[in-house]
Amino acid sequence: MNKKVLTGLVVATGLFLYGGATQNVQAATREQGVDLAKYQGYSAIFGKSDDKFAISQIGGYYNGSFVTQKTYNSQVKSTIAQGKRAHTYIYSQFSNNAQADQMLDYYLPQVQTPKGSIVALDVESGTPTQNSILYALNKIEKAGYKAVLYTSPTYARGKFSLNAIGNTYPLWLAEYPDYQVRTTPNYNYFPSANNVAIFQFTSTYRAGGLDGNVDLTGITQAGYKGYTNPSTGGKVAVPKTQTPAIKQGQKANKTPKSDIKTGYTVKVDYSAKKWSNGAYIPSWVKGKSYKVIQVSGKKVLLGGIMSWINRSNVEIALAGSQTQQATGSYYIVRSGDSLSSIAAKYGTSVAKLANLNGIRNPNYIYVGQRLKVTGGTSTARTSNAGRYRIVQSGDTLSRISYLTGYSINYLQNKNGISNPNFLQVGQKIYY
Repeated sequence: MNKKVLTGLVVATGLFLYGGATQNVQAATREQGVDLAKYQGYSAIFGKSDDKFAISQIGGYYNGSFVTQKTYNSQVKSTIAQGKRAHTYIYSQFSNNAQADQMLDYYLPQVQTPKGSIVALDVESGTPTQNSILYALNKIEKAGYKAVLYTSPTYARGKFSLNAIGNTYPLWLAEYPDYQVRTTPNYNYFPSANNVAIFQFTSTYRAGGLDGNVDLTGITQAGYKGYTNPSTGGKVAVPKTQTPAIKQGQKANKTPKSDIKTGYTVKVDYSAKKWSNGAYIPSWVKGKSYKVIQVSGKKVLLGGIMSWINRSNVEIALAGSQTQQATGSYYIVRSGDSLSSIAAKYGTSVAKLANLNGIRNPNYIYVGQRLKVTGGTSTARTSNAGRYRIVQSGDTLSRISYLTGYSINYLQNKNGISNPNFLQVGQKIYY
């Protein structure tokens, strides 16, 4: 499934042009959260420690064809396990009421978030009519969910009226000033439309790519009835109804850290400071989830970065058989995309993308083209492959291990070093 992106950058200089939109922002809860596709893997990831919600993709519909997301169920579990509110979206490429019926008859029975929670239509391609969008949103409401339209004003322009749809249903709109990492909204780019409930303000909420959203009206509280602090486990959002994924997420939340076993997925706490060897944990590691590949006393070894961390500095995201690993990432080209903008989103270069996809002319890509953006692996990190330290006089692999937080074995394997006692000044050690 394609990652949701803005279909074209908007060069905006004014503040809110629509009175209703301004009122929404002023009355906002302004809680922030993320939306997730398969590119984020099987465990929900967040941009900030105080994020409150995640909206996960259940699948896509392409004018009669279905592409389900294997990551959906476990992302919902992981969101609940981390004490956040989970919601759902469907990538929706449809043209008429009959296709809307086909799409929703297939996906609505598979929704794993609670009744009353958001089920959003992600409409950013195809030729949908305004009437068919309204028809689909009405069907979602009748099924007992909070119907929301996701799109961008750039895509909607000339196809359907955002204000007309917003008169009946809340909108979730995307506008970005740029592709720099942003953790707070830039309201100079707030989309001018009626009834904007969620503002997707960036696709780079953290380095490597993650959509960041702000809830302007409290809509992401739909389907939930506050929080509870169980006797074991952390604070957790309480859904109004139960589903299998929610039950498993709650079970993971209640699992004591002392029960962490090999195969679990754990999230590194934002408050964590040091690895078990005393080295400082890099900031980009915090908030990310890793599979536990070994347990020793109060320590667990994190796969991918091959570093030991104390149990007290992690949080269980997925337990046991709930854990899986993504094997690769692809992106579907949308209107307004360029190879350079896609490279910026994924922390790579135009040359690497061109090589990965056999593109001879980097200035020519087409809407609907499927691009591979990272290689598939469950143990090696790909989004930060460019990180390295240049060996200086006096450096040893042990010292670099201490500085970066990565084990000596990991650094050897990453850099093809056969003799850990021999480094050359000026050599790049990737981590």
